[in-house]
Amino acid sequence: MDSYKFQKVCKEWLIKVCYEKLNLKLNIEDIFVVWSSEVNGNNKIVLSTKALDGLYYVECTQNKNTQETYFDIYKKRASFMLSNE
Repeated sequence: MDSYKFQKVCKEWLIKVCYEKLNLKLNIEDIFVVWSSEVNGNNKIVLSTKALDGLYYVECTQNKNTQETYFDIYKKRASFMLSNE
């Protein structure tokens, strides 16, 4: 599956999960890509949405060999800034 199609499938999955599990309606435009990569036919993408206050991140990984896709949802626990000093 090419990167564009993989991103679309993952966004559609997130829309479905948010509606079914959180009773939250999202549009595909509400979701943004944080990071995306394709290496040797394997896809990985990290998604987020401001509709969830930016606290949740979805990591989707597609294994080319097994044709399986894994979805992991994370909640940000803390954010830190490092000083340049």
